[in-house]
Amino acid sequence: MNEVKQDGNPPLASLVLAGDGQTEAVAITDFIYMAKDLSNAYLVKTADGDVLVNTGFMDNAARTKALFAPLRSGPLRKIVLTQSHADHYGGVPLLREAETKAIAERRFIENAHDTVKLMPHFGPRTFKLWGTTVKRTGPVAPPPDIVPDIIVDGQYSFEQGGRRFEILSTPDGETTDSLTVWMPKERVAFTGNLFGPVFLSMPFLCTLRGDKPRSVRSYLSSVDRVRNLGAEILITGHGDPIRGAARIRADLDKMHDAVAYVRDATLAGMNAGKDVHTLMREISLPEKIRIGEFHGKVSWAVRTIWEEYSGWFHHDSTTSLYGVPRSSIDTDLVQLAGGAGALAARARKRLTDGQPLEAIHLLDIALGAEPAHGDALAVKKDVLQQLLSQAGGTNLSETMWLRSEIAATEQKLAAKNTAPA
Repeated sequence: MNEVKQDGNPPLASLVLAGDGQTEAVAITDFIYMAKDLSNAYLVKTADGDVLVNTGFMDNAARTKALFAPLRSGPLRKIVLTQSHADHYGGVPLLREAETKAIAERRFIENAHDTVKLMPHFGPRTFKLWGTTVKRTGPVAPPPDIVPDIIVDGQYSFEQGGRRFEILSTPDGETTDSLTVWMPKERVAFTGNLFGPVFLSMPFLCTLRGDKPRSVRSYLSSVDRVRNLGAEILITGHGDPIRGAARIRADLDKMHDAVAYVRDATLAGMNAGKDVHTLMREISLPEKIRIGEFHGKVSWAVRTIWEEYSGWFHHDSTTSLYGVPRSSIDTDLVQLAGGAGALAARARKRLTDGQPLEAIHLLDIALGAEPAHGDALAVKKDVLQQLLSQAGGTNLSETMWLRSEIAATEQKLAAKNTAPA
């Protein structure tokens, strides 16, 4: 998956909406079935009842239940939740039965509660990036409060209807509480979003919407743990399964090598005295280990790795130690420049010279002092449109951020143009 869809949306957008028209569960094997959702749910049939791996989002739980209903072989014995994002566990209340046991990693409850506690913070940020993709008109309702019956600390195994399930802690792909479900006899591994929502792509170690940062060291250990299983079918949170032990091993080797390369290059750059922004610009993957950047990006991974190893203080300015941001002197800078119009004109020149990011810096100052300045807003819209064009529409978060910023700028321009003179 490496192309923008014909509708102009990033590849990830089509994956999370894949279930909208689904009328039948997809058979992966003669005992595993998939219901597509914002993150997929999987039904595993056994000789003594069923097991679910994830339940999908709460809004779509009724659809998921209906898709699986004709295939059910008996009581729902277990639900394994591979991570604490609501698109994995939101359907639990509707799908759970009286004797169903929910299984989650030891950090699941804490992480889920932290997300709910910070909904006033995370909600608007998530909506800005995902609202138009999932066709929402406002922030999502809080997810259900799920208390797992079985907590996994490292590893947990159970037998159900002649099938063995090994539940492995594989943290830091998308959450610090990620689990992998391994069926050793059948050679099937369910990884949820350990490898991100798009397989064979750069992990999002710290999302734009905000979340607990994921450790690159821990992520690489988790990739290593899964690749050493020798799976013949790898079932992720989105899209079709990956089949064939050789292909799975080769793909996981490539992902491990790519992320390890970015980590090593970042640490080498730090030791060479380079700043984080220089490394964000300079580090790129060699062609032989190049993977997609559909959710995370190499440059963002560089920044997260830097802060994992060295923290938030970059030794670039004394002001970083205190609570007074650079924006506090925007008005001074605008006055010294001769007005917001002068900065807007300079930003236009920077844009013309092929320097849109430098233009944004200038416009942040101009609009920080005069938020409704017409010329500055007009230039900002043009800069954002150029950045969107340059981005290529491949990375969902980058694309949706830029589209949201363009829409907000257009609204401000429209308000200014309709305001009484």
